[in-house]
Amino acid sequence: MKKLKIIPALLLLITLSSCDNFLSEVPDNRTQIDTPEKISELLVNAYPDACYMEFAETMTDNVFDSGDPGLFVPLNTENYNWEMNNGTDVDSQTNYWNACYSAIARANKALEAIKQLGSPASLNPQKGEALLARAYAHFMLVSFWSKRYDPATADTDLGIPYVTEPEDVLIKKYKRNSMREVFDYLENDIEEGLKYVTNEYNQPKFHFNKDAAKAFASRFYLIKGNWNRVIELTNELTANPEGKLRDYSSYLNLDYDTRSKIYADQSQETNLLIASVLSYYNRSFYQNRFQLTVAREGEILSSSTNIFNKDWFVTSTSYNYVTSFVPKFNEYFKYTNSSGTSGEGYDAIVLLSNDEFYLNGTEALVMTNRIDEARAALQYFIGTRTADYDPAADILTDELIVSKYPVIQNEYTPFYALTDLQNSYLKAIAELRRRDFIHEGIRWFDIKRFNLEVKHEIYNGPTNVLTKNDNRRALQIPLQASANGIEKNPR
Repeated sequence: MKKLKIIPALLLLITLSSCDNFLSEVPDNRTQIDTPEKISELLVNAYPDACYMEFAETMTDNVFDSGDPGLFVPLNTENYNWEMNNGTDVDSQTNYWNACYSAIARANKALEAIKQLGSPASLNPQKGEALLARAYAHFMLVSFWSKRYDPATADTDLGIPYVTEPEDVLIKKYKRNSMREVFDYLENDIEEGLKYVTNEYNQPKFHFNKDAAKAFASRFYLIKGNWNRVIELTNELTANPEGKLRDYSSYLNLDYDTRSKIYADQSQETNLLIASVLSYYNRSFYQNRFQLTVAREGEILSSSTNIFNKDWFVTSTSYNYVTSFVPKFNEYFKYTNSSGTSGEGYDAIVLLSNDEFYLNGTEALVMTNRIDEARAALQYFIGTRTADYDPAADILTDELIVSKYPVIQNEYTPFYALTDLQNSYLKAIAELRRRDFIHEGIRWFDIKRFNLEVKHEIYNGPTNVLTKNDNRRALQIPLQASANGIEKNPR
């Protein structure tokens, strides 16, 4: 029997879930964070202790109806229909909102402590990590609970509350910043954090190290449309990717359990930032009705989706011959009582990787019309994912890209203009990203920024369509937050 965490404290916008006794205390009663060691300890927990991947992935076109009415989880159904989760369970939308603001509170307290100690240069690494952690949590919040970023409407579009000060009262009310304000805050925190971030950690891949910071920054600037900054950040990786991308071919001879464990392991060169979070996502692949299915997985994983018509190294498996999954998650169940009858599950997840970092740079090359370089980068990336790849015979060309990924009127509609050739290249990159990060929710970011329509078919029911500019693309503000004065998203 599993035991779920109980929400212990009122904090920030709503009652926030936290296992940190420090954050549960009335501010005046809190332990003083007054040494470098205490600051570093606090920053260990300045990352969301929750998983966004189940709700993010279920909203995408990677998920289908298995047609099995016996597989019914309310959370899964709500996500499939782009509805607000009614509960605060582990892996719910609200739980992730809570976890992000709890992480932000820790980052802010660390920054305050650094300032009170006189901001010595010796604490610059902690300052860099705190700024980046604060930016990351806010970025994830605005990515889910707001519209896509569009500079033409950013002054009036609702963002999320960007919190930059520690709470000095137990319950504090906040208002939503505009999208422009949020993105300005994000850019300031990211750029300042990049100045100070370090690799000097005992376990650097559980912290914002230098490469993880640059990868996160490239994701932010890709969404903002600053292609030159993305190229600056990714130049080193693009020029020398050998051995730095995920080696899927090495997984082929591994058994299922090993593949599940190794995907988010520190030993994998591609993994830049990983987290062990309270989550039961690993169980969803045999519990949820709406997910990747055996009947439809070929639309994403079959050789027909490979531009060279060859098999992908990415392979799936199935428990029940109905639903399907790629082994990426391995639950560690931590018992919390001496009898071993209750506890909590944790999944290791990849937050940032060289694979995404590399594709971000490739996309920026396309958008700056450096097509030859982008094509060479894509050639290399596809080769690392393709079985029986022959670099002498499998040659990528513009004509092949255009033929495989033709422009469809009104399909890809970001806030910026695209030439037909750019459109085809972006579609090629998005489809590679879709496959590479299946189950990880990354597809949702592309669906939002490219304004892609999503159709969710329902067995013996009407198809639910997420149209362009559909208000449901911004998750509804959690009930407790809106009850505390946070303005709701329009519906």
